[in-house]
Amino acid sequence: MTTLDLQPKAQHTDSDDAIRVDHFIRGRVITGGAVHYYSRDLGVEFATPEILLDELVTPRSELPPLLDVPTEEIIDFLVACGERLVLEDNVYLQEALEHIVATNPLPRRVVENLFRVARNRLTKEALWCSVETSFANPLALDGWVERVDFAGQHGALRAFPSRMIHMMAGNSPTGCISSIADGALVKAINVFKMPSSDPFTCVAMLRTMAEVDPDHPVVRSMSAVYWRGGDERIERTLYRPQYFDKIVAWGGGDAINNVIKYLGPGLQLVSFDPKTSISMIGPEGFESGAVIEEVAEAAATDVTVFNQEACLASRFIFVEGEREGIEKFCARLQERLGVDRQTASEVAHPLPVDTREEITMLQVMDDDCMVWGKPDGRGLVLLTSDPVEFHPSSKTANVVHVASLDDAVRFVNVATQTIGMYPPERKSAMRDRLASAGAQRVVRLGGAATHVAGGAHDAMFPLQHFVHWMSDEDA
Repeated sequence: MTTLDLQPKAQHTDSDDAIRVDHFIRGRVITGGAVHYYSRDLGVEFATPEILLDELVTPRSELPPLLDVPTEEIIDFLVACGERLVLEDNVYLQEALEHIVATNPLPRRVVENLFRVARNRLTKEALWCSVETSFANPLALDGWVERVDFAGQHGALRAFPSRMIHMMAGNSPTGCISSIADGALVKAINVFKMPSSDPFTCVAMLRTMAEVDPDHPVVRSMSAVYWRGGDERIERTLYRPQYFDKIVAWGGGDAINNVIKYLGPGLQLVSFDPKTSISMIGPEGFESGAVIEEVAEAAATDVTVFNQEACLASRFIFVEGEREGIEKFCARLQERLGVDRQTASEVAHPLPVDTREEITMLQVMDDDCMVWGKPDGRGLVLLTSDPVEFHPSSKTANVVHVASLDDAVRFVNVATQTIGMYPPERKSAMRDRLASAGAQRVVRLGGAATHVAGGAHDAMFPLQHFVHWMSDEDA
């Protein structure tokens, strides 16, 4: 293999306060602080080791470490690792927590809650469910599956391990655990590019795995590093088909567009690009004070997931019904937005200044616009007849009054991820039209963050896209 001597350009500072970030490369912890960066959201300085690109690339002449490891053994190892994810006992998670609260906008209590339930992603039932719903014949992960077609021609098929770079999202500190599990289940060679808002959790998880068995093939298949997104000196070298098969990208539009310029024959993009989620409430939701109370609580639950940082957090609520009941709903919704929850704090970050100015102009220009609350992160509700043009955030809900929920379908598109519906019985009547418009998921109102195990994600089964399908044909 050609030596890749390219190094990220060090940004030296005189600061002694930079948070140290470790890297993890194929079972080894790499320390050092030669390169300095600043986190995207809060501007906190952190320092990483220099990246030796040769160490991140596994020659194609070298078979993947997990190739001949049975899926059952991989799952048993992941379950054993999950049992170590107890915040009170795991020093790696404890260290990550202390650093995350400095670099990530999520409050400490929310991050703690996420860490406490992270082990639930690594149960035998959940992992097997993911495999069995993704592959018609999971045996293709463990070897060549013989097949005979309708004409009697013989062949064999295998879901071969690929080489992947994962561009991780920073809005969910424990999202990397699912990505690590997915990479292990498909037996891939994985490089995780950590986000600036959390360059800690992924390494904490991998160090936990190495503590279970430092020589396990799963551990030797994993690397986690940080570089500034868009750094061409690194990306133009790594993002090549001779080194990697797929780039799995989670993130904003700029991050996705940056990856696209490197794509070509042999290098595929599996994109979990930015999404917006909405809610739909029929006239049944405003029939009485008791129903309004129930519906407002369910809607607030969906709006406030990760303080509205998550893609599945609702931002637009389309409502059909009498104005009086809808206004009562808006008032109660605003109150319920400012409540401490498992994945939300009482107060989020205040709205950006430019968004505040847009709201002020909207109130001046639109006589039908009504506002409950303030843009202070405690909950803001805007009632309008058309969706606002800005992106609601920081616990802001745009309630849009429509003549019929059928009219709201025109606002659904391929960027619409989750739709919370009330009453839930209307889902079956609307789901085909919502799917045709581009939506990917419809749930009962209040259930945006609750999932049926083994379901699709972003309109696909990701594990199917993570493997390299190889066919042996004897026609």
